[in-house]
Amino acid sequence: MTANPSVSVVIPALNEETTVANVVRAALASCANEVIVVDSDSTDATAANAAAAGATVLNWRDIAPEVPVQPGKGEALWRGVRAARGDIVVFLDADVTTVQPAWVNGLVGEFVDKRVQLVKASYSRALDGAPSGGGRVTELTAKPLLRLLFPHIPELDQPLAGEYAIRRETALEVPFVAGYGVEAGLLIDVATLHGPHSIAQVDLGHKAHRNRPLTELTEMSETVARTILARAGVLDIPQRSPWAQLR
Repeated sequence: MTANPSVSVVIPALNEETTVANVVRAALASCANEVIVVDSDSTDATAANAAAAGATVLNWRDIAPEVPVQPGKGEALWRGVRAARGDIVVFLDADVTTVQPAWVNGLVGEFVDKRVQLVKASYSRALDGAPSGGGRVTELTAKPLLRLLFPHIPELDQPLAGEYAIRRETALEVPFVAGYGVEAGLLIDVATLHGPHSIAQVDLGHKAHRNRPLTELTEMSETVARTILARAGVLDIPQRSPWAQLR
């Protein structure tokens, strides 16, 4: 990798027409060399608004079209890695309302340490207008299971954060869980492949986004739990093979 690595920002998006443009503009004002929105068949103006804001918008079916789509966030990220050209890939959620250019710059800055392969965001999380209280799946599902089953992984403030950065060469060599377990799976896989010192986190301040009702979090929590248990050899979960194996 060069001394000044190139940076791709990948934003997975599904029906986020009211927020995606601001996320795109923040990314374009950062150190990013390209900003890609991977649109997962949105039925609203998400794709149009992202393009108007300056992003390269790709429907997920047009990235590696020879591979049929498996619905889920992990699929969009997996295909986004394939489309990206940067040495570093930064992922940003499309529904965040507090994103700043400094988020991308802060995540990328941690790669000055050559050991680092994956950088997760740390932040306080709003809930229903309150400045804290968000991250219910993180606190009640992910953190306890990670502590119990993978104690060698550094304890992170936000292990499921949708804002993180990864060296593209590393992203190409690990599998991507199809659904909301993708972040937990990547964290475990990168730490297992490259050791605990390959994981870092950076404080990005405060995050506000569209909080999901508790009924929707049940499925998310189950997927995250199943991913962590699968990595511990207890269960199995659908996932995409590493791109490096498909070449």
